[in-house]
Amino acid sequence: MTDNPNIPGHHLVCAADINSLPETRVQHQFNANAIRHTKTLSETTGMQRIGIHQVRLAPGCDSTTHHSHDADEEFIYVLSGFGVARIGDEEFQIGPGDFMGFPAPSPAHSMSNTSDEDLVYLMGGERNPCDVVHYPDIQRSMVKSQGRRTWFDWKDGNELPGRN
Repeated sequence: MTDNPNIPGHHLVCAADINSLPETRVQHQFNANAIRHTKTLSETTGMQRIGIHQVRLAPGCDSTTHHSHDADEEFIYVLSGFGVARIGDEEFQIGPGDFMGFPAPSPAHSMSNTSDEDLVYLMGGERNPCDVVHYPDIQRSMVKSQGRRTWFDWKDGNELPGRN
């Protein structure tokens, strides 16, 4: 990271440092075509409550399984390349400079790289210790709590009587 003595710790990550960060291949647990090549930026500065990542999607890949969050807010800012964003049941062409913000609870969202070049974007979001993520296309939900992630299919869920 930077050797600038005017910056305490590593609060500045220079472009050259970002370029030299290793990419981590991340495949979504519910979508074999959702393969992201990720550089984690926030951890290099010691951030713990917000995750910030530079992500590269190869042509033909999805960003994730179409999903929504009950607690975590997220954003996406497209740096280069083109693709399609699906928000709720609508699809939008996206490209450099486009921004998407998903306040919690969010509408379901996902992206696909439909071009012949890499789609590169900045992705960030909260890291709440508890969240519920819903996957409407596959009728599944995942619960994040106490350091664990568990999932269930909607057909297997049991609704409790009483309060909403």
